[in-house]
Amino acid sequence: LACYRKSNVLFQLKHTLFRTKGTSSFGKRRNKTHALCRRCGSKAYHLQKSSCGKCGYPEKRKRRYNWSAKAKRRNTTGSGRLRHLRVVYRRFRNGFREGTTPKPKRAAVAASSSS
Repeated sequence: LACYRKSNVLFQLKHTLFRTKGTSSFGKRRNKTHALCRRCGSKAYHLQKSSCGKCGYPEKRKRRYNWSAKAKRRNTTGSGRLRHLRVVYRRFRNGFREGTTPKPKRAAVAASSSS
């Protein structure tokens, strides 16, 4: 019986001393692991690894996998501003013409009103 009590006390002591991964350890976490990413703006840039978990920055190519349809939808062409592509689409509709000037609008209005 004495041995059993002794081992039981040791067991309880062990459990009170080495409970470190749960609630008791969360209060000690003071330093941040992730910061805002310069490229995608999400808080997924790992400070020690120096890489973003969302877009892969500072890698040249953007991080993109085909295992999530929603993620593809969020990050595909058209989800942003299309600063350059908008201009390309417009130029395509007009046949990529260059070096021409539009007819002056005043002359066109004057010609239509005189006839």
